[in-house]
Amino acid sequence: MPLIEEPEKAIRLARAIASDISLYNEEKIKDGIEKDTFYDAVAGELEEGRELYRSRISPDLFQRTNYYDRAVIDIILRSKGHIKSRLW
Repeated sequence: MPLIEEPEKAIRLARAIASDISLYNEEKIKDGIEKDTFYDAVAGELEEGRELYRSRISPDLFQRTNYYDRAVIDIILRSKGHIKSRLW
């Protein structure tokens, strides 16, 4: 499979991975947000997602952009704004 080199496709991939993480780890995410330990609570899942993302896009695009990190915030954290947290 050829590596993704187009930014739009890389953004879609990052958002799809973040969406899957959110879907399959709802309780961990909720607990992590409530306790202000989100990144620790889903560290393994986030790293696994990052490695999948890195393996599918060109190294140059990976190093020049932060699409995956933005997707984690946009797809996972922003959608959980209703959860009580000390952060917001």
